[in-house]
Amino acid sequence: MRSAIVTPEEDRIRWVELPGAEPARVYVHGLGSTSPAYFAASAVHPLLAGHRSLLVDLLGHGHSDRPEQFSYTLEAHADALAAALDSAAVAGAELIAHSMGGAVAIVLAHRHPRLVSRLVLVDANLDPVPVVPRTPGSSGIASYTEEEFLAGGWAEVRDRVGAHWWSTMRLADRTALHRSAVHLAAGTTPTMRELLLELKIPRSYLLPEADGPLAGAEALRAAGVEVVPVPDCGHNIMLDNPEAFARATADALAGDRS
Repeated sequence: MRSAIVTPEEDRIRWVELPGAEPARVYVHGLGSTSPAYFAASAVHPLLAGHRSLLVDLLGHGHSDRPEQFSYTLEAHADALAAALDSAAVAGAELIAHSMGGAVAIVLAHRHPRLVSRLVLVDANLDPVPVVPRTPGSSGIASYTEEEFLAGGWAEVRDRVGAHWWSTMRLADRTALHRSAVHLAAGTTPTMRELLLELKIPRSYLLPEADGPLAGAEALRAAGVEVVPVPDCGHNIMLDNPEAFARATADALAGDRS
């Protein structure tokens, strides 16, 4: 376990680091998750092992600090992650990022381009989502005010998301979880999709094949984003079908580096 101070108040991001070749690979989890739990098996899979790998927990999640004064916007998450990567002497990293982590990775690549050489987005959020009460995920969490969520809404979310997601969501600070969900649902300006279209680095987007065609896939492909359906999985592709995820990710990381 390693850590770096990432805010003026000396809050720390923590990560598990595996030694290996450069460029470094940085794994970033989704909302209410933690990278070691979601990505450890992938990072050591024979198709992906051998690179320096950082399995990072964003602020408010997993092993990282839980600052109450932090905004938890996607931009603030990206800037804090950038500070951690700077401290770890990481530059030109290959980011493998899931769900909310993918949104943070896009913002990171836009705001701190020297830190990112390639993106592999795993069913990542590209657009704002409508706030819908009594649904799992960021939309349902964002339907509460912060006061409502802290006063008991979190327990309703716990009962909706199920035991698997709650096993890591319960490790997240409740204020951090709510603020992160609110800002993820609202998205960025320009949107994460628009930022992704403008990036010039190699980019791949993995999604569950069962979800059907990705909205806006033609425009993404036209901008050079590889869109890769992965069979026999749901949103948590790396957990649902580890072999197919490793193959798709290895292929994405081995693609054109121009």
